[in-house]
Amino acid sequence: MIQPGARSLRKIAVVGRGTAGALAAASVTRLHPDKDHELHHIYDSRIPVIGVGEGSWPSLVQELQRLTNLPHETVQQRLKGTRKYGVAFEGWGRRNRDFTHFFTPQQVSYAYHLSADLMADLLHESTQARHIDAKVLNITRVEGGARVDFEGRAPERYDLVFDARGFPRELHPDRHIDIAFIPTNTAVIRRCPATIGEERAGPVLQHTYTRAVARPNGWIFVIPLTAHTSYGYIFNRDVSGLAAVEADFDAFLEAERVPAFEQRAVIPFPNFVHRRIYDGAIARVGNAAAFMEPLEATAIVSAQLQIGMVLQMRLNRPIEHLERDAPAVNRFLVNNMLCYGLFVGWHYSCGSRYDSEFWRRARDRVWPQYRKAADPEAVDCAALGKFDDMIELLNRPVIDKADWNRMCAVPLTSYAQMSQGLGC
Repeated sequence: MIQPGARSLRKIAVVGRGTAGALAAASVTRLHPDKDHELHHIYDSRIPVIGVGEGSWPSLVQELQRLTNLPHETVQQRLKGTRKYGVAFEGWGRRNRDFTHFFTPQQVSYAYHLSADLMADLLHESTQARHIDAKVLNITRVEGGARVDFEGRAPERYDLVFDARGFPRELHPDRHIDIAFIPTNTAVIRRCPATIGEERAGPVLQHTYTRAVARPNGWIFVIPLTAHTSYGYIFNRDVSGLAAVEADFDAFLEAERVPAFEQRAVIPFPNFVHRRIYDGAIARVGNAAAFMEPLEATAIVSAQLQIGMVLQMRLNRPIEHLERDAPAVNRFLVNNMLCYGLFVGWHYSCGSRYDSEFWRRARDRVWPQYRKAADPEAVDCAALGKFDDMIELLNRPVIDKADWNRMCAVPLTSYAQMSQGLGC
């Protein structure tokens, strides 16, 4: 297939070696039709990569097979992974019962629970790049591309740069949309013994689910891998002190009869969407583009979408259309990321089994901010209207077949399952 944009992508950089950076570098290697293009994978080895257990969406199963050319079974085993069929919610909503948000088709479609550092290692094997170990000072759009400035070495110019350096240090209203309607901002990560054993003859076929367990100060995720089980307590550090969270975490693990744990990290995070995810020369991907708490495992699937859209547009469209294409791609990505944020924030709208300060605040004060935060005049996209349309569909006595495939970042089936489970 002729790809007219390939001639304008002779020199590409990926900055960052985490999950999004590894996906971007492997995608460039796999998708670029000309093998003589130049790809630089740039990272500072002094910055540690925190390997955690992560959930994903079903699209990653096909994506990793395509990027690595390895069988699905081999990929799963290399990731120390299990097959995730959905998210099991415990204690959420007003109905005081547990429920599961299944991928569809239910009990057929699955994703992976995986080790993020192992996934990066696997993708590096499929990447053909020049590796540059250096501190990046700045990435700037210049005429015809972007310039990367380094500490202690000369700058380099590129036709396209994927910026996968992670969260911004602070949010700026002119550059970031603050997702103020999500009530959490910190994670305590622990690693515990595996509850699912690795199979000798092949991958684990057992159906597993990410557990999202409501707790007085927030909620705990439980992600089962064959190497270990990853636990994370998600809370708001402005509402709950770390000591109280750690004590409740201890109590939870004791009740679960978990004998020991390794303290991995305490990670503060912003909930945000960058207003300029893509400008034609710089593509922010992963946590540099957007982030929201890990309740629905939106991080990896967001990076997949960002990388895939930018590469497909740049490779398949002549360079003459770039100035017109870039704003359209950016608007689509910003809209989609904000739709994810609205879906996640909506999970808190009915509270939980706990009548605690955190949950009262989340339900009564934080979630009601969503209309102001996502106002189309403030965010320059239509995410709020799409979300309102989905809620309106759920309130109909009968949903017409023509609307069954409607999406607001996630399909109508996801909204329907969550609405029933939460009691919305």
